[in-house]
Order: sequence, then structure tokens, then C-alpha cells
Amino acid sequence: MANVKVIFGSTTGATESAAAEIAAAFGVTAVNIANASAEDFKADLLILGSSTWGLGELQDDWAAKIGLLEQADLKGKLVAVFGLGDQNGFADTYCDAMGILAQKSKARGALLIGQTSAEGYGHSSSVAEENKLFCGLALDDNNESEKTSSRIGAWVETLKHHLG
Repeated sequence: MANVKVIFGSTTGATESAAAEIAAAFGVTAVNIANASAEDFKADLLILGSSTWGLGELQDDWAAKIGLLEQADLKGKLVAVFGLGDQNGFADTYCDAMGILAQKSKARGALLIGQTSAEGYGHSSSVAEENKLFCGLALDDNNESEKTSSRIGAWVETLKHHLG
């Protein structure tokens, strides 16, 4: 069985709920970045999640502990990212924090998996999007909470496919 770690930062609980659902699908427990250590970044598949705050910024706990990611040896490791945002209220920075986590992971040598289509979303801009693809799973619990579980389920299946 592959070693899967889910690490998240959550302020209001929505990202924590998504992380718990993702982790449960892999039979693991999600780790809050506020309580994480360097050891938590050692995995066959590392799944990182953050909500976006302010003008496209990382969630506060992620911002405080980003050094753990910036120092992690992710060379050749599978990394998937997910993010929560408000595509209506913050259409120009939708899920930017997810994009930040993806960029920092790739800078550490990670192999990013789990890209999803940006079709059907109502945002105008995101650093997490390139060529109509999000770098990971974009969720909007503010405006589309009814789609969250099905999006997570489909995404988890693609991640499991990458693990073999």
C-alpha cells in the first residue's frame, strides 16, 4: 500500500472537511499544517490543500509554516494539490493558494498530478490555472457546495490511478 499524506490549512473548516474526505478515501488521517513536521512531507503521494485568503494568499497556517514545504525533498515524488476559494466574490484570485502550493512543490522537484478542467467555473483569473486546466482540484464551498463531494470522488479516483 502506498504511503499517502494529506496536509491542509483551514480557517473556517471547509478545507479541513475536504481534506478529511480525501484522506478517508485513502484510509489515512489528514494533518493540519499547523501541527505538521518535516516528517509529514515524506510520502509516495503528498496531497496538499489550502483555502485562498486576502488577495490570493495562502491560508494563515500555511503562510506560517511554508518553510516545511520549501525545504522538503520532493524530487521525483508525486504531489497533488487542492484548494478552496470563492469564484464569485474573488473571481480574479480564485484558488490562487493552490497554485502557490503547486509552484513551490514543483520547485522542490515534485511530479504534479491531479490536474482538473477549469471548464464550468465562473472565475476570471487564477494562478492555479494554465491552458484551461487547474493544477489540482478547485472547490468552491461558498457557491457550489453541492458539487464538492462528487468533485472530490472523481479526483481521488484519478489520483489512485496514478498510484497504480
